[in-house]
Amino acid sequence: MTAPQVFFSYFAAMITGLSLLVVTRKNPVHSVLWMLLLFVHIAGLYLFLNAEFLAAIQIIIYAGAILVLFLFVIMLLNLRKEETEKRFQRQWPLGLGIGVVLMMFLVPVLGNISVVPPLGPYSVDAIKSEGHIMTVGKVLYTEFLLPFEIASVILLVAIVGAVVLAKRRLE
Repeated sequence: MTAPQVFFSYFAAMITGLSLLVVTRKNPVHSVLWMLLLFVHIAGLYLFLNAEFLAAIQIIIYAGAILVLFLFVIMLLNLRKEETEKRFQRQWPLGLGIGVVLMMFLVPVLGNISVVPPLGPYSVDAIKSEGHIMTVGKVLYTEFLLPFEIASVILLVAIVGAVVLAKRRLE
């Protein structure tokens, strides 16, 4: 194995393991802390792929702002009862059986799919000459302007809703 394969294997294994830890922890605060480590590893994978801007955005936006929002919602909901109850007692065998059956169908189907995207106007040389951030900005604010604005409105509505719920509890 070459060094890039070792690094990629490490990041892939850690991202998979950490994502399982996020969804299986009983304490939601512990899940958020595992998610923080997951986001750091995703940023490391972006650095490995020479996408420094995406790595910085991953840390600033997701590890910073989104996790703070998750913690705020968790503290707002006061999930003490859910922590003490036992979960997933009788569902594991059924879920495992359904997962095995789905894998039996999905693995052959996904193995036959070969997707080779068409070459776009942004080649490696064009990105290097223009810069990563300039290229992402041009694509984001020209081709994907409407989805970008829709995402910003959805986030604004979520923030206003969280503030309204928190203010109502204080009164």
